[in-house]
Amino acid sequence: MSKIRVPARVKPLGGILSEYGYRCFLVGGAVRNIARGEKPKDYDLATDAPPEEVMRMFHRTVPTGIKHGTVTVIFKGEQYEVTTLRVEGRYSDSRRPDSVSYTTDIVEDLSRRDFTVNGMAVDVASGEFIDPFDGMHDLQAGLIRAIGQPRDRFVEDGLRILRAVRFAGQLGFEIEPATRAGITASLETLSSVSQERVRDELVKLLEIKKPSRGLRMLDETGILDLVLPEVARCREIGQDIGKPKDVLTHSILSVDGAPEGRLDIRLAALLHDIGKAETVISDQAGHTAFYGHERVSAERAAEILKRLRFPGAVIKHVCHLIKHHMFAYNSQWSDAAVRRFISRVGADSVGDLLLLRRADTYGKSGHAVADHSLVELETRVGGVLHHASALSISDLAVDGRILHERADIPQNRDMGVVLEFLLESVLQDPQMNEIETLVGLARNFYKERITGPRNNMS
Repeated sequence: MSKIRVPARVKPLGGILSEYGYRCFLVGGAVRNIARGEKPKDYDLATDAPPEEVMRMFHRTVPTGIKHGTVTVIFKGEQYEVTTLRVEGRYSDSRRPDSVSYTTDIVEDLSRRDFTVNGMAVDVASGEFIDPFDGMHDLQAGLIRAIGQPRDRFVEDGLRILRAVRFAGQLGFEIEPATRAGITASLETLSSVSQERVRDELVKLLEIKKPSRGLRMLDETGILDLVLPEVARCREIGQDIGKPKDVLTHSILSVDGAPEGRLDIRLAALLHDIGKAETVISDQAGHTAFYGHERVSAERAAEILKRLRFPGAVIKHVCHLIKHHMFAYNSQWSDAAVRRFISRVGADSVGDLLLLRRADTYGKSGHAVADHSLVELETRVGGVLHHASALSISDLAVDGRILHERADIPQNRDMGVVLEFLLESVLQDPQMNEIETLVGLARNFYKERITGPRNNMS
């Protein structure tokens, strides 16, 4: 391939650089996507213009990484990363080069990049396709191959180890043998990568349409033991006949069963059974059980997500789903039982919990299986929510102030006990959610169940 059609939106920006006597190249993922016949998500550009010159040429710029030659150009309402062609010194922190010097040679610039499929460029002015490391060959062969010596690339930046697996999973490629060996030989470099960067790469992997391929590669290469050791320990935990051979396999398959675009559900699917490594027991017949594993799983998931610096709201929601994922619905549940289920899980979370259960079911076989009981429960839940039943204390027709004024209940710990009793009463019979009825119930409950026993004790 000698030329590639340059996207129309990039040409005017490249034209401005040309007017000032500089060259402009499209690089990185955009070239990879175009070569695969896909539309690029973003456009990274490289130029022989110094960053200060780039800022002078364009009206709106942000010096996002000017120390390393990168300027963000805001052009016709779009943002473009424009980086000066460069060569790099050694990476003493295994993340960024200690020094950067500029060059006018695009091939010299491409030689510092991680993988051959990312080491291609297109001259924006002429459309000339520049591929010094046979990236197109590897694209067609379905290979992720390091540029130069793999260990050199991974020692420069340990995150490239994770990126290799993510690209392989994302593109459906294999990792070329020498590059795979380089990963194994360079695993120690991951220890110098910040948890935030590890998190971001794991998120990208989980956002792939079918993450299981990349997750298996993490396991096969030893990466999983370093970045998610709690998940890796599930590798040794067997399950009963008729299920995947171990908990790790089940967990990985469950992620595939979680909906695309729902990172929270996919995180919950990956972590929902990690407590089984700590709760596993076997009886004399060889049957395996994991009593209380959902509670332990939620605790370990919180530790993992905090370590990876996930937002607090994400941690809370994911762990809440994991804690409640072992519900056992059957058709004999009364309407009151359905209301209690929703109350316990939370009306805002019950839909997501059902998504997690579907992912869990998928993880038992690696195939979508119709779960008629889950469909029935979903229908019944929808009916309850449609009729706006009182499902939490805040939904009650009374609050602490009303009960204090009209039932003489002190605003202390006893008030919480009374409100919980009223909620349980309303969950059993929603028609009781009226002020007069609840005030009378609260007064009697307080006298008979709280103050009465105290008087007897005295």
